[in-house]
Amino acid sequence: MSGMSGLGDERQIQDEDLMDVAQDSEQAHRLRKALQTLATNPKVGGKLQEMAQEVLSGRIGMKDAIQSEEYMGAIGDRMSEMRRAAENRTQAEREAAREQFAQWQKEQAEQEDQERAERDGPSDALVTGPRRGGRGGTGHRS
Repeated sequence: MSGMSGLGDERQIQDEDLMDVAQDSEQAHRLRKALQTLATNPKVGGKLQEMAQEVLSGRIGMKDAIQSEEYMGAIGDRMSEMRRAAENRTQAEREAAREQFAQWQKEQAEQEDQERAERDGPSDALVTGPRRGGRGGTGHRS
């Protein structure tokens, strides 16, 4: 029995069990992931967690859950919370990304300066090279 992992007696639904409410398998997968998060996150609690656990274990279908006033109310509340959190995060992420980009540009510029210095370095050496060789010719002057 491969399906017997930590949850022993609990049958976990698969992505395809959500195909009655999802538009495609990708969405079904995301939905199942979201349900797992809701079912296991201690911050969720209450009706919503109960619903997620019921749906995941196959005790109620997602379609039934969606049609239940009680659960949908809970989901609605959570969704607006999650949306707010997401909006706040994207604001912070945009700031962070801007800083990272500025840092990256700075590093690029420094790297270019260094490469330029290295490129110019050897060419100076080439110019001074023969002159150094000319120093051995002090005897010519006398």
